[in-house]
Amino acid sequence: VKGDFLFKFHPLKLIRKDEKMKVYGYIRVSTDRQTTENQRFEIERYLRGKSLSVDVWVNETVSGTVSFRKRRLGNTLRQLKNGDVLICSELSRLGRTILDVLTVLNRCIEKGVSVWTVKENYRLGSDIQSQMMAFVFSMVAQLERSLISQRTKEALARLKAEGKQLGRRCGSRNSTHVLDGKEEQILNLMRQGETKRGIARKFKVSYGTIHNFFKTPK
Repeated sequence: VKGDFLFKFHPLKLIRKDEKMKVYGYIRVSTDRQTTENQRFEIERYLRGKSLSVDVWVNETVSGTVSFRKRRLGNTLRQLKNGDVLICSELSRLGRTILDVLTVLNRCIEKGVSVWTVKENYRLGSDIQSQMMAFVFSMVAQLERSLISQRTKEALARLKAEGKQLGRRCGSRNSTHVLDGKEEQILNLMRQGETKRGIARKFKVSYGTIHNFFKTPK
């Protein structure tokens, strides 16, 4: 099965004696109203019991629905090296869905990075036991994706059978278009010699939006 969320088995990677293991503490909250202090406290207490501490803290306020590639987590994954540890309070901090979490775990395992969690007490690394656990997780993720796809197809088929229109009719305009009600102003600006790019700047929209405005029958 294709997809970077499925785990591959990699040979065990050894840490060179001249390399120092770094511990990265990852903290994520969804809104400004939430505090990062609880997660930080849990991570610090967990590591104290193992005579360890965080070398690099990564804090961000962003929804888990945002891809990890667009979050600080994505940049952190690029910095992680073989033998490092990425610790968070719980796996859900890494992503909102199983697929997202598994993709992050796979990236870490490929680089020889261990992922520790406080609440679940996971210590996922490059050892065979961790990879077997990750493999089971990946099967669950594949099942989840298949079920979502199947439910979507069934819903679309039902709507089509009921004769309902799927999507906007070709050539129709969105009833809540950002330029609705401003047609006369735009046309007057064009008559005065204003360029499409100039109009786009005035109405704070993209050039493509203005271009499509003039292509749509009025």
